[in-house]
Amino acid sequence: MQALHREFTKIINGTTQFTIPVFQRDYTWTDINCEQLWKDVIRIGKSPVNRSHFLGSLVYTPSGDSSAGFTQYQVIDGQQRLTTWTLLMVALRDHITSIGYVGSDDAPTAKRIDAYFLKNEQEEHERRYKLVLRRKDQASLRALVDRQEVPPDTSEKIKDNYELFRSLVATEDPAIIYRGLGRLLVVDVKLDPTDNPQLVFESLNSTGVDLSQSDLIRNFILMRLPEAEQNRLYEGIWSRLEGLFRGVEGKFDSFARDYVALFAKSTKQEKAANIYRAFRDVFDDMLESLGSLDALLEHMYRFARYYAAFSLSVNAPSTLKEPLARLRNLVDVPAILVMQLFETFEHLKTSTLEEFREALSLLESYVLRRSVCDGQSRGYWQVFADMAYELDLKKPLRSLKAALATQHESYAFPNDSGFKAAIAERDLYHMRNCLHILVQLENHGSKEVTDARALEIEHIMPQNQRLNADWRAMLGDGWKETQRVWLHRLGNLTLTGYNSKYSDRSFEEKKTIEHGFSDSAVRLNKYVREQSKWTEGEMRHRGGVLAKRATIVWPSLDADAAAIKEITQARLKRRAAKANISSIGLSEFAVGLFSALQQRILKIDPEATEMVEAKSISYHGPMFFLEVLPRKNKLSLLLPLEFNEITDAAGIATDATQWKFLFYAQHSGGVLLHVKNLQDIDAAVPIIKQAYEVTNGARSEPAIRES
Repeated sequence: MQALHREFTKIINGTTQFTIPVFQRDYTWTDINCEQLWKDVIRIGKSPVNRSHFLGSLVYTPSGDSSAGFTQYQVIDGQQRLTTWTLLMVALRDHITSIGYVGSDDAPTAKRIDAYFLKNEQEEHERRYKLVLRRKDQASLRALVDRQEVPPDTSEKIKDNYELFRSLVATEDPAIIYRGLGRLLVVDVKLDPTDNPQLVFESLNSTGVDLSQSDLIRNFILMRLPEAEQNRLYEGIWSRLEGLFRGVEGKFDSFARDYVALFAKSTKQEKAANIYRAFRDVFDDMLESLGSLDALLEHMYRFARYYAAFSLSVNAPSTLKEPLARLRNLVDVPAILVMQLFETFEHLKTSTLEEFREALSLLESYVLRRSVCDGQSRGYWQVFADMAYELDLKKPLRSLKAALATQHESYAFPNDSGFKAAIAERDLYHMRNCLHILVQLENHGSKEVTDARALEIEHIMPQNQRLNADWRAMLGDGWKETQRVWLHRLGNLTLTGYNSKYSDRSFEEKKTIEHGFSDSAVRLNKYVREQSKWTEGEMRHRGGVLAKRATIVWPSLDADAAAIKEITQARLKRRAAKANISSIGLSEFAVGLFSALQQRILKIDPEATEMVEAKSISYHGPMFFLEVLPRKNKLSLLLPLEFNEITDAAGIATDATQWKFLFYAQHSGGVLLHVKNLQDIDAAVPIIKQAYEVTNGARSEPAIRES
């Protein structure tokens, strides 16, 4: 690698060509960038001494299209500066031509600018141009260099910045501009064929400021390849992938974050600035898993389509647009799970359209119910990511239900009774999802869908704290308390297109005025128009009816008991595989006693999961049935039984509930056995077996069932 400080003009001059690789981003410099360059050029051009200005770096590597009299390079870094410099040169050339400028022998001429900095006059076709961009940028730049009209539907940035420079060069002496352009310095970094351009590129963009994470990922994938392969993969796959997210800033990066997480089974959501590094770290594993770069890019494109269908409604199947949009309107973090569900529906064909729609409906119900019940949402990304990782791709709906049913208490699926009470009694109006809830209550199950875009939320009993006399008389002496309690509850909320017209009118007026409740086509208003008064009783009744309907719109969860057992056991086994009993620090005596006990436990259930806790060992089949608490000269065994349920002829049991705290215990239980020798183990085994049968046998219950 050679790195020198050189004038830009000396790098460009000669029979050379600089090409922008197909994977590089399009030209993006703004008016502000161009005006700053212009100021620098004029400042050093007017300087009486030979002052220079450092512009940045230009990193390039030889490409395959070179010959004895012609050298071609691929630009690794510096394309924005090189393109802007070229546009300023084109603008200067055209200005000189238009005004018939004639200066000294060293003054700029259109012929010199063309021959030195814009064209290779003796070459043919594409080799004629000193700088070759990509895609729409190149069509625009070529037209400008050739003094032709810029074709429509090409690069606006190229055209706009050229026109900006045309207006600026008209304000200064061409000789000053030319001198300033000649005094621009860059770090000229010419790579040898043996250099790794990706490593150089990363070091130049280590801050992650200049390029987006998706830019870095694209360059990482394609930069290592020969130019022909770059072009083939970019045009064949990558451009289609990028096109899914074009115009929506940050969405590609979000997709890449979730795609990498899905492959690596990440335990935390990657920070925005680290997405590229996370991708780079797992790239070789992905390549090995999928077999080839073509296969990897096709896989990425497929999952990008899923992501765009959910997050942007781009190319979403018509039958899925509505359920996808409803879920997205509530929360966007399930995208990682939705990608997996899409894969089972579209690619693996292991779920039907009906099953996919049911899965989306359950996710919407899960999020909506938890929102109404004030459930924690801070860790949602990890919750949905974990569901995506453990989804059974052969039976996705069954395993999704089991995953939802076995969430930690902090993220549990609310049951019907809790949901009905919350949606009927809480302040619904100030919820972010209030309009969503009312619209779904209005339209669910109907083929005649009410267009909610023109509707607003209406308080039937008005919000004005100074209710008019009619309302006060209707509500009675306790009207203030009634208004305070019921104002923002479901029973008093509806939809209308005439919110401002209804205002604080009396209930009778709201019904009978033109377009009032009596004329309303909104189904939520049917009960309202049938009432002669609107008091706490009517609001309570309507709230209860709508709350019951809400349990149908957002259905409860009914998970298969066998699936729950399978997913619970699989989780335990994954945890157990990461642990080591030696980490507990058993005494020499306890080690021998535990070894004998362990053999007897595994005879009860050879498939039982042995879980190493912080300072204990627990057993699950998959439900918890035993925790071994090591002591110096004995083992204490905690079992999930009632003390009066057991038969203890050896007298080794005590009632565990008499202690508020058991040292080292991670689980709860009502019976504590003290094992000091092999005879105690013999006495303990029948009680352990009883605990196993109670929690994992006929008497065990599914983790969740609706009452």
